[in-house]
Amino acid sequence: MRIISLNTNGIRSAERKGVFPWLRLQQADVVCIQETKAQTEQLDPTIFWPPNYHCFYHDAVKKGYSGVAIYCRKKPDQIIKGIGWDDFDQEGRFIEAQFGNLSVISLYLPSGSSGDERQAFKFQFLERFLPYLQTLAQNGRDIIICGDWNIAHKAIDLKNWRGNVKNSGFLPGERAWLDQLFADNRWIDAFRLLNQGAEQYTWWSNRGQAWAKNVGWRIDYQIISASLADKVNAVAIYKEERFSDHAPLIIDYTYPF
Repeated sequence: MRIISLNTNGIRSAERKGVFPWLRLQQADVVCIQETKAQTEQLDPTIFWPPNYHCFYHDAVKKGYSGVAIYCRKKPDQIIKGIGWDDFDQEGRFIEAQFGNLSVISLYLPSGSSGDERQAFKFQFLERFLPYLQTLAQNGRDIIICGDWNIAHKAIDLKNWRGNVKNSGFLPGERAWLDQLFADNRWIDAFRLLNQGAEQYTWWSNRGQAWAKNVGWRIDYQIISASLADKVNAVAIYKEERFSDHAPLIIDYTYPF
């Protein structure tokens, strides 16, 4: 079972950069997309509903902002849009596809980089989200949460960690939150199960020459329930082409689908 996660930073922009021809070659079973930055009615169904996939979008109320999507080769038993929290759901940040006992979620966690107000919202969300995830981990389902979590966990996960300890995405409180999430092994960072290497980044600023110099951050994850820990077969970050300021995260699972 191959699952791809990608923050497109505007799905129409990524389409112009060739993301859909690339996706066709990947033979992914599920594709999780974040930051579509579009309303569904703005998208050409002949392009943005790829053949051989069941496609579902959860838009933000605000136009040109946020939004998530999930493409599934197999028809899901159920699609869930949002968590049930109005302030979060109106930003279009969560969509879940259920297949039997498996849940695959496309998540776009809030960023705090635009200022204090959004950072406060991010921390408020994290405070609510941890108990939600802890409850989710106890429901007996196999769960894969794909997406842009907007937090680099450890120093190895970004290039200039010393210069970013006071910046959103690497604040001590954000990193401690991930420590808590992973503490009891109910949730696991699937990529790090197989790749412990440095400079494994998924996002690069558009400022300066961050991409050219590989001055990046690893903020995109597939975070899995403990039941899937022995099912991770291969992990990769695709960087041969650029569809966005994020790179696709590709993980193969030994899992019947």
